[in-house]
Amino acid sequence: MIEVDAVSKHFGDFMALDRVSLSIGQGKLVALLGPSGSGKTTLLRILAGLEQPDLGRIRLGGVDATGLGARDRRIGFVFQHYALFRHMNIAANIAFGLKVRKGPQRLNSAMIDEKVNTLLDLVQLGGLAGRYPSQLSGGQRQRVALARALAVEPRLLLLDEPFGALDAQVRKDLRRWLRRLHDEMGLTGVFVTHDQEEALEVADEVVVMNKGRIEQIGTPSEIYDSPATPFVYRFLGNVNAVACNVSGGNARIEGLHVAGGTVDGRGTAFIRPHDVELLELSPDLPQATVRLVTVLGPLVRAEVVLPDGTALESELTRDQKDRLDLRRGQEVSIFLRKAKVFVGDGA
Repeated sequence: MIEVDAVSKHFGDFMALDRVSLSIGQGKLVALLGPSGSGKTTLLRILAGLEQPDLGRIRLGGVDATGLGARDRRIGFVFQHYALFRHMNIAANIAFGLKVRKGPQRLNSAMIDEKVNTLLDLVQLGGLAGRYPSQLSGGQRQRVALARALAVEPRLLLLDEPFGALDAQVRKDLRRWLRRLHDEMGLTGVFVTHDQEEALEVADEVVVMNKGRIEQIGTPSEIYDSPATPFVYRFLGNVNAVACNVSGGNARIEGLHVAGGTVDGRGTAFIRPHDVELLELSPDLPQATVRLVTVLGPLVRAEVVLPDGTALESELTRDQKDRLDLRRGQEVSIFLRKAKVFVGDGA
């Protein structure tokens, strides 16, 4: 169990972390997700012992580790840009942490060689021990960095934007590989990302951060399906954010009515594009005009405009588009399957 207890951190006048608390269960892979400046990398560095908090405590396995340095915490750290030693071959890079060990934990050369070869096989780089970082692809270098972090048998594996420097297809392949590796080894891991798809696909739990605070913690499905705040809605996935008036438990948006909760006033309705259903014209439903139709592989994105000028984005399948014969300028009826309304300043 990894515990972060009311941790705060300033850099001059800038508040990087503001009383952040969370628990990370054994064997979980957790994503710290948020925009630049949200505090996620600062929190990762404090977990690693590379930064010290101004206030609060870090506990690793029930032991207060706040004052411990990075080496004493048994942490594996994988940097975004690999941080490999260019003058060392792959085997030497992986063995580095083992060779600098002191005392009874130090291994002899034969044991180190055996461990390096085992790790090379684990990260699917067997046979490349003699190559240098410059002779490898970006994806291969990232695997070497991961093998080097695993060599010291860390109690916690930390990854800072581990796939950010890779192209899209390599990034997708490597993160799926990391998820499988994590499941096989039972590691406890924390990774920083600003990529929502990456967080939702790889993590067991997602911690959404904003301005040094935690907005929400939950499983990927909880975070996506039930955002707790307007920020999480806006940050995670495409969403229509529409101004509305809430009265008597209903939110009204130009003829569209959705459940608005118990508080009356001006608010914002958040509607995912796949919850905006387009139908053939019907006198029983509100009407909209199709302004734009974009085909994106198997999906179709349509922008429609309500009579008052409010624009909504709808996401539908190719079959649904063909059945409606959807085209620019067409009049359609609209139905909102699901919406979440926030009332007040935060909305």
